[in-house]
Order: sequence, then structure tokens, then C-alpha cells
Amino acid sequence: MSIKKHSVTLDVSRCKGCTNCIKRCPTEAIRVRDGHATIKEDKCIDCGECIRLCPYQAKKATYDVLEDFASYKYKIALPAPALYGQFEELEDVDEILTALLECGFDAVFEVSRAAEMITEYTRRYLKRDDIVKPVISSACPAIVRLISLRFSYLCENLLPIMPPIEYAARIARSEALKDNPELTDSDICVLFISPCPAKVSYVKNPLGVASSAVNGALSVNDMYFKIRAKRKEIKNPLPLSKSGIIGLNWAGTGGEATSLFSDKYLAADGIENCIKVLDQIDNGTIHNLEFIELNACNGGCVGGALNVENPYIAKARLRSLRKYLPVSRNRIENGGDELPSDVMLDEKIADSYSQNISFDRLEAIKRMSETEDIYKRLPKIDCGSCGAPNCHALAEDIINKEADETDCLIRLRESRAGGDAEND
Repeated sequence: MSIKKHSVTLDVSRCKGCTNCIKRCPTEAIRVRDGHATIKEDKCIDCGECIRLCPYQAKKATYDVLEDFASYKYKIALPAPALYGQFEELEDVDEILTALLECGFDAVFEVSRAAEMITEYTRRYLKRDDIVKPVISSACPAIVRLISLRFSYLCENLLPIMPPIEYAARIARSEALKDNPELTDSDICVLFISPCPAKVSYVKNPLGVASSAVNGALSVNDMYFKIRAKRKEIKNPLPLSKSGIIGLNWAGTGGEATSLFSDKYLAADGIENCIKVLDQIDNGTIHNLEFIELNACNGGCVGGALNVENPYIAKARLRSLRKYLPVSRNRIENGGDELPSDVMLDEKIADSYSQNISFDRLEAIKRMSETEDIYKRLPKIDCGSCGAPNCHALAEDIINKEADETDCLIRLRESRAGGDAEND
């Protein structure tokens, strides 16, 4: 489950070598070496926290652009519900969906529509007696990777149902082939309009599925101005929207959990808060909960690093939009409490992404012991001046031959003082 192509990248020419990013990275994936930051690809979860924090804009997200897919005969847009919150004075989602058609798409399929279906299936799943609780939402790719990397024993708690982005893409393809029999699957291009780098990364490195039905990921901030320009020209938007309040709620924290009709849930946002919740699950201090929704971005998807609007303003706009919508337009009545196979993940979210010092147990124990010995010699003040986020991370880097003890300024000063004393 290692990430082959990251969305978060570093522009070395802009980096000043400050320690803002290394102190806040949730997986200790960033180091400062030779005067600039470096990203350890095996630890990065593409959460985008460093993009928000970097005062020099040295961190950025890479994503696809619409022009890259011009050769496809049929293009389908998958707008995230957070997209609607970016536009002021929006009273009808159909304005945005119609504008997407004007931008060059042949069809649109709302991710919020798939979210309503996933909500229904999640309700059914929670009724089962053979599952591990609390069930943790698998909708946020950054959280799934965080769990796999730092809390691998909680992988069995992850909801084994497809995230809305994936389910939406599969249904959209199926509907396009049904409505356009002259098309083949290879003629169709499904493009997700993403509010965050983690979901861009998901498209390139799908989680729990052998192959994603999504061809590419565009960014909200890139599509925003195109949609805005087309929206001005629209007088009579087409009746395209097929989702309700529940679907739009998924854009903000608690939207997924509150739709499950149960008060035994917890919803948290912000990567640091999510880590605290996962630590509490580990410590056994969270009890009697059935479902946990965690969002790496503050405010949920409206707080994604690829959005253009303040997340609180976007959330208020979505709240205003919901006034005119039904609760849900995608209720699934048949099937009882059974979950169809096509809604379940294709494969287990393996914990192979989790970090192992060594595959050999004896070697691993030896290296851990050596790491602790080095850590004991370090000052334990976690100043970051060595280029690592804390003293323990520096000790690990030393064991991995990526750093030296004298990278610690205090240890360097002590070694020089000892040498001067010997010379005297």
C-alpha cells in the first residue's frame, strides 16, 4: 500500500530551511538537510498540513488538468460537495453542475449522491454482530494512511465499504455505458474535482481497491475560476442535481456520522485532533461508541488545502443551500440488511504500509535498542535545529545512517568542549 506517486511536492528553490513543517508533520515525514526540507516518501500521507503551514509556499500539491484528458470521447465530472461552498450567492447546485457541462464535460455525477448511498450501506453494516467496533470511517484517505502507518492494529476497525468518490465513479461509468451504447469503457474518462491533496493521491494510489474507476483528479482551486466564468452565462440551469441534505453534509465534519441515526458516534477534524482520538482508542479510554468519523482537514473537506474559500464561510454557504433540499434522494429500500458485493472494498486495507524497522525480529529488537541508547545521549528538548522533528526521530535517522549525532548542536558543542579539555 505504499504511495507510488505523491500529490504533495517540494519546490526546493523556495524552501528556506525553517522548521515550521517538520514540527507539525503528523507522521514525521519531513527533515531539513543541506539547508532545505526533504520529504520521506515512505512516511508522507499527503495530508497537506505542510502546504498550509509553509510561509514560503515551498510545499505544493500536484494534480491533473482538464486539458490532459482531451483525447477521451466522454468525460464525466465528479464534483465533491465541498465545491459548492466555494461560490457566493449560490441558491441552486444545478448552476454549478450546468457550468461543469459548459466547461467541457459530457456528464456530471455528484459525489454527494454516492455519499447518500454509502450512508445507507453503513447503517446496515453497523447492525452486524461480527464486526469490530468502533467502526472508523474510511472516507478520508489521509486518515486511512495515518492509521496504516502509525496505528496499524486499527486497520480492522476501518469501514470496508467503498468511499463515495470510488462508488460514484463506478456508478457513473455504468450509467454512461447504459445511456451511450456506442461507447466502450476505454472511451470514458471520470475526473474527480478534489478539495485536498490526499484525494488526488488516492486516485493515483487507490486504497482497498485493485484499480480505481477514477482516471484523474482536478483541483477545486483550478476549476473554480473556469466554473465561475461559465456560471455568469447560465440563465436557465439544467435540472441535474440528484442529492439531498445528507449528501451535502459530507462536506463538513460530522456530516457522515450524524446521518447514521445513532448518537453513539464521535466526529473530529484536524490531523492533530484525529491523532489524539486514535491514541485514546489505543489506550482504551473511548467507550460505547459505534462509529468514528475523522477528517484530516479542519472543518472537514471544506477545509482542504485545494479549496479557495475560508472553510467556515464555505460551511455556512452549504448550510444555506440545504434549506431547499430533501433529506435524501438516494434511499436504498431493497435488500434488507444485506450489503451487495459491489459496494464493498475489493481488497483489505492491508497494514503493509505500516513502518517496520526490520523484517527480522531479532534485528528489529537490536536496532530499537540501539535507537534508545542514542536517544538517551540526546538532550530530549526536541528543538528541531538538527533538522529532525524531535530527538527520537534524530536517533532513528542516525540508526538508518541518514544523520549523525553531531547534527545535534548540543551534542556537537559537548564533543568540541570535550576535545578542547583534552587539548588543555
